[in-house]
Amino acid sequence: MMFSQLTESLESTLKNLRGQGTLSEENVADSLREVRRAFLEADVSFNVTRDFVKAVKEKAMGREVLTSVTPGQQIVKIIHDELVQVMGGDTRELALSGKPPVGIMMVGLQGSGKTTFAAKISLYLRSKRKKKPLLVAADVYRPAAIKQLQVLGKSIGIPVYDEGEGNPVEIIKHGYEYAEQNGFDVVIYDTAGRLQIDEKLMQELEQAREAVHPEEILFVADAMIGQEAVNVAQTFFDRLNFTGVCLSKMDGDARGGAALSIKRSTGVPICFIGVGEKPNEIDLFHPDRMASRILGMGDVVSLVEKAQSVIDERDAKDLKKKILNNTFDLDDFLRQLRTIKKLGRIKDILGLIPGLNKLPLDKINEKEMVYVEAILSSMTEKERKHPNIINGSRKARIAKGSGTDAARVNQVLRQFEEMKEMFKKIGSFARKQNGGNPVGSNYTPPKKKKKKR
Repeated sequence: MMFSQLTESLESTLKNLRGQGTLSEENVADSLREVRRAFLEADVSFNVTRDFVKAVKEKAMGREVLTSVTPGQQIVKIIHDELVQVMGGDTRELALSGKPPVGIMMVGLQGSGKTTFAAKISLYLRSKRKKKPLLVAADVYRPAAIKQLQVLGKSIGIPVYDEGEGNPVEIIKHGYEYAEQNGFDVVIYDTAGRLQIDEKLMQELEQAREAVHPEEILFVADAMIGQEAVNVAQTFFDRLNFTGVCLSKMDGDARGGAALSIKRSTGVPICFIGVGEKPNEIDLFHPDRMASRILGMGDVVSLVEKAQSVIDERDAKDLKKKILNNTFDLDDFLRQLRTIKKLGRIKDILGLIPGLNKLPLDKINEKEMVYVEAILSSMTEKERKHPNIINGSRKARIAKGSGTDAARVNQVLRQFEEMKEMFKKIGSFARKQNGGNPVGSNYTPPKKKKKKR
């Protein structure tokens, strides 16, 4: 899980300040020594680490301890605010207000994830910003790069312009013209990966930039290469003056050094992070939310946004009514299970909830959800509506159809009954609050008439 190493180190460090009566130079210095070690172990650059620790120390020692909070809470707030500043301060949205088609050029090392990110951003722009994007396949050097973009484009329904082999600069110019003639709002150029020391290929990127003048040039960095990503980014920035950074493979990076170093080192904000391999597994980078996650505070805002994107409001109200009136059945259970799957991996979802990041989330077996869904899908609609009819022979059929065994089927049924029992208690309390009437009903108890005196 991203930042898990840094989160664990910082939590351990900040525990030492809890219970302290005041913030003294001695206990602050001891804690910041540990913060420095945690940052360097997370592959944060030395210069960024040094400046961060210096800034926190100055703010901690130059501020009176508030009576309403503990010293530990106050220094956590100082560290949180400084983390936000290190990672860019404000959330950076793409500049799309220019004359369409707005150009976005993807650049970076080979293998950094540019092609996948180009597809992810096109899907994001269509679904979140209501744009009509075109992908342009301008990587003529990597075998199967054009085919990869075509496959990705087809899977998400985004058109891809390509000419096969040819001059990348000319392909990019023709792609722009095609987008302009066919009413596309945004055109995203997938360029070939190149080493920053490859002079010929770097010149080619400069020529492409001058040919179409894209509003955004996004540098894609592999988060897992850590501090080296900062060095590469600096060289690309000197040549191309890119406008934003995309960090790929953040879900596989437990350290997070690149995210903490790259903005301070280049002065260019992080726009997006990749949190999985699927086209929809991309997040807008929010420095304040990321700082909260690093400090183990969770990220409820992002969780709510994810939920709103996949949960229908009417379905949510219907589900609430069923839970509170104790009419929730296995059909509802199956529907909710499929909705949760749309949110992403369970361990990532739980990591957004304050406090739950301390659980051993890496040990969560995602396959268990697959088994549960298979078992529920192997039941008939009648069985899901009335699980009490599921006898031994039905269990054997369900187990065979789901590729499991009777013990797993029994386990799912038992867990469902335990869930229903909990919902029953919640519903009983809610009905008492509703005057004994079904929750969500239109019935309103008549008002008692006042007695005449």
